[in-house]
Amino acid sequence: MNLLLKSKALHLNSEIKITGSKSETNRLLLLQALYPNISLENTSNSDDSEVMSSALSTINQQPTTTNQIIDIHHAGTAMRFLTAYFASQENRIVTLTGSSRMKERPIKILVEALQQLGAKIDYLENDGFPPIKITGQKLTNNKVSLPANVSSQYISALLLIAPKLQNGLELTLIGEITSVPYIKMTLNLLQEIGVETAFIGNIIIVNPKTQNLKPQSITVESDWSSASYFFSILALSEVGSQITLSSYKQNSLQGDSALVEIYKKLGIETHFDGNKMTLVKQPNFNPNPSDSEQAKQTLNLDLNNTPDIAQTIVVTCLGLGIGCHLTGLHTLKIKETDRLEALKTELSKLGASISVTDESLTLAPSNKINPNQTIATYNDHRMAMAFAPLALKTNINIENAEVVSKSYPDFWNDLKYLGFEISEF
Repeated sequence: MNLLLKSKALHLNSEIKITGSKSETNRLLLLQALYPNISLENTSNSDDSEVMSSALSTINQQPTTTNQIIDIHHAGTAMRFLTAYFASQENRIVTLTGSSRMKERPIKILVEALQQLGAKIDYLENDGFPPIKITGQKLTNNKVSLPANVSSQYISALLLIAPKLQNGLELTLIGEITSVPYIKMTLNLLQEIGVETAFIGNIIIVNPKTQNLKPQSITVESDWSSASYFFSILALSEVGSQITLSSYKQNSLQGDSALVEIYKKLGIETHFDGNKMTLVKQPNFNPNPSDSEQAKQTLNLDLNNTPDIAQTIVVTCLGLGIGCHLTGLHTLKIKETDRLEALKTELSKLGASISVTDESLTLAPSNKINPNQTIATYNDHRMAMAFAPLALKTNINIENAEVVSKSYPDFWNDLKYLGFEISEF
């Protein structure tokens, strides 16, 4: 499905409810599998969470001696979390596979960490990559170390199964830690269900809690990554425009809540009222700077803790005519696509002057945007959604727009609700 986006008379005094965080939902689904007395509300309706939920429910209906094949398609979080989960399920045999892109995404660091704990995992095609065959074991070792600058999903995968391990887990991270908020999110969710944890320096300790929990219900906060696209829409809108989003917490566990402070620099004030937040475009930001003003308006950000919002931010800066220099982006090269190269290619179509390294992106300020360009999405949901707000500046075409279902299936309907004109081409 290819979509043409135009912005007409937008209804920018609207309220939109966004479903639960994919990051929180997938962590809680795994914890629910370990502790069935947990019930969940406001879970994500994303493809990734549906895949995770389906895999966990399907496997529990099969005999333990059956080699169950589970295809997680493009769901990287599910691949990492399920690898750890099934490795800890004694006598359960599972083959995890996925899309062609998933078979190019490395998993060796997580597999080696699990093997340190006593896991039995075999590669079926290429060493270090899915598909993998997992023969569940009783994991009795409790000490493991791995590089600290890897995807936080590797770390969270180990932490989530830790309380069910006989001796818990002592995890040592070597070097500078990446995506600390996602690690803290995992630890906070463990603490919420009653698991004792400690995070001191580069060592994380999770105490065992092998007995069943008392029944408890947890409400998942809405997804901040999904909210980022509305921050971008407001930043590119007229002064006084506003959108209310729910359900969000001012003291969120999600790292992408850094959007509040980042977009304050781009003219957006955020106001909280209960579980709702209202974004308002302020008059103190010039969306059409002169050449001399542009030179001063380059946004410098270290996104080491929040790499998933990099695409949104760089597209916002392009729309505003300002530059940006974003660092801490090394994990973007192993996402659904190499997001840095994808951004360079697609932004260049729009006339941007952009350069990338293995961990950074630099956009030069410019007031020119080439109109009516077609954006390729590379099977990456965030490419589709990050570029959509540019329809406020020029008509824009999005290829394979259905890819948004990976994290935000209602995205295009919500944009139509705001007044965007969206048609297939």
